[in-house]
Amino acid sequence: MQARGQATAKFDPQAIAPALLDWYDAHARKLPWRRLPGEARQDPYRVWLSEVMLQQTTVAAVGPYFEKFTRLWPTVGDLAAADDGDVMAAWAGLGYYARARNLLACARAVAAMGGTFPDSEDGLRALPGLGEYTAAAVAAIAFGRRAVVVDANVERVIARLFAIDEPLPAGKAAIRLAAGQVTPEERAGDFAQAMMDLGATVCTARSPRCMLCPLREHCRALAEGAPERLPVKAARKAKPVRQGRAYWIEREGRVLLVRRPGRGMLGGMRALPDDGWSARGDGADAIGGEWRGGGVVRHGFTHFDLELQLMLCVQAEAASLPGLNDIEGEWWPVDEIEAAGLPTVFAKAARLAIAERIG
Repeated sequence: MQARGQATAKFDPQAIAPALLDWYDAHARKLPWRRLPGEARQDPYRVWLSEVMLQQTTVAAVGPYFEKFTRLWPTVGDLAAADDGDVMAAWAGLGYYARARNLLACARAVAAMGGTFPDSEDGLRALPGLGEYTAAAVAAIAFGRRAVVVDANVERVIARLFAIDEPLPAGKAAIRLAAGQVTPEERAGDFAQAMMDLGATVCTARSPRCMLCPLREHCRALAEGAPERLPVKAARKAKPVRQGRAYWIEREGRVLLVRRPGRGMLGGMRALPDDGWSARGDGADAIGGEWRGGGVVRHGFTHFDLELQLMLCVQAEAASLPGLNDIEGEWWPVDEIEAAGLPTVFAKAARLAIAERIG
C-alpha cells in the first residue's frame, strides 16, 4: 500500500470504466444468475429474481435459494401462478420476508403485462417492490441500458475512488453523483457487475487488496494512505431487546403450526403460536395451560433483538390446554418440520423444542 499522503499517479474518471471492464473480462465471478462477458444477454426474470434475493443477503446464502426458485418456477409466469404459501415456504430462512411478498406481487404484475418486463428504469420502477437500485440493476444488466447502479459494494468503491468522506447515509447522494461520472454508455451492465465484483473481492471493507486493484492509479483514498477508512458510517444505535414466548404444542407426533397474518412481520409464514411480540413491544397474549420451559431462542432482526422463551406441551389435550380448540392452525408431522418453511426464528425454536422433547 502506498504511504499516507502520497499522490496518485493520475485521476481520470474517463479511464476508470475501460480499466475496470478489462479487469472484469478476465476476473468476472461465475454466479448462477449471471451471464459472463461475451455471452448472450441474461433473462430479465433471472436478473430481477437474483437482485431481489441479494438485497441485505450474501451471494453464498442466495445461491441455493436461487437454484431452488428457478427449478420450481423457471419463468416469471410460473412464479406468478404459484401458491403464496409455497413461495413463502421456499423463501424461509432467507430473511426480510417482505421481499417474498413483493416478489409475488411483481411477478403477477409482469404476468398481467404479458409476461414481459419493462426495459427501462422508469418502467421497472413502476412495478411493485422495485426501488431505485433494483430498477437500475435490471435495466443495466438485463437490457443494457445506461443506469447508475449503486449497491453496498459499489458504494464502497466509489467512496474510495473519489475520497468521499461525508458519513453515510448523508453521503449517499455524493456517492451516487460520482458513480454517474464514471458509468459508461456501453456495457453498462458489465460495468455494474464489475463494480460489484471489485467491491466483493478486492476493494473489501477490511484489508482491501489494493495492489491487485485495476483502479489503484485513480484511487484518491489510496493516495491519502487509508482507503479502509471509507466510506464513513454513522455510529450504530443500540437495538432494543424484545421479549416473547413461542409455544410448541404437540400430540401424536404432530406439532400445531399457525399461519401469520398476510401483512406485518413474517407475514404469511407458517410459525409456532406466540404471544404477540413485535418490533414495537414485548409479547403479552399468553396462552394458558400446563407448560414447561424449553429454553430461550435469541434472534436478531433489523431493528430489534428478540429473546423468545420456548414453552412446551408435548401431550397436548384440551384438559391441559383449555384454549387449544380456539387456535386456528394445522397439525404438522414433527419429523417433517424442515418442510414446513418456518422463518429462521421459529426454525430455531423448533430445533430447540425437538432437542428438549427427546433430551
